[in-house]
Amino acid sequence: MQDDSAHLAGKVPAVTAAFWAIKILATTLGETAGDAVSMSWLGETTPEAGAGGINGYLVGTAIFGTLLLVLAALQIRARRYHPWLYWATIIASTTAGTTLADFATRSIGLGYPGGSLLLFALVLISLFAWYRAVGTVDVNRIVTARAETFYWVTITFSQTLGTALGDWVADGSLGYSGAASLFGGALVVLAALYAFTRMSRVLLFWAAFILTRPLGATVGDFLDKPIAKGGLDLSRPLATAVLAVAIVLLMFLGSRRAGAHPSR
Repeated sequence: MQDDSAHLAGKVPAVTAAFWAIKILATTLGETAGDAVSMSWLGETTPEAGAGGINGYLVGTAIFGTLLLVLAALQIRARRYHPWLYWATIIASTTAGTTLADFATRSIGLGYPGGSLLLFALVLISLFAWYRAVGTVDVNRIVTARAETFYWVTITFSQTLGTALGDWVADGSLGYSGAASLFGGALVVLAALYAFTRMSRVLLFWAAFILTRPLGATVGDFLDKPIAKGGLDLSRPLATAVLAVAIVLLMFLGSRRAGAHPSR
């Protein structure tokens, strides 16, 4: 009989340059797609706008949250790495994170600082629980469905945190382009630490994974927000479609190989 760990070991893609490129595009797509549904199609509801009518953020969270649960369940049940399924689950987590963060920070009035701190705490709690349960949070050592469940929970919290953090920074004096430059610069620093130091690869991975989300959030907002607010006022559905095509092309060029588990 085949050992379960053998077919669960390669369930996530190899962490390469293509992985990070697709991750940034996927998080940007999550921002434009989430805004297209919760703002353009459903209509956002904030404390300032009043409580009447449909709450676009809440309904959007329900839609994308349900999709995320279905895709995550399929991903966990799969016996090997499927690029399309994996990246579809990532995109679902980032769209759900977009609408959930907007609901927390705007509709129920936590604000960007409160929402960001709460979500950061949830990321730390998820990582701590994961570590206590399996002894590591290294993505190259996901060998059980239990570990992969923690992986997707942590990812979803980190995507939501990134949205709130990106909106918080962009809402200040930096604006969308300045915030994108800030988070992009932080990722360059992490890349340098990876290349020239022996700092924990696990710590650097999760730091980079979290920071790619606010980068995507600010780039997405820069693309679709009105010119008066510092954006380019591009069509949200059109921007989403272009990003989706770019992701598909990158998937054909790279990120089709599963990460190698040390036990192999």
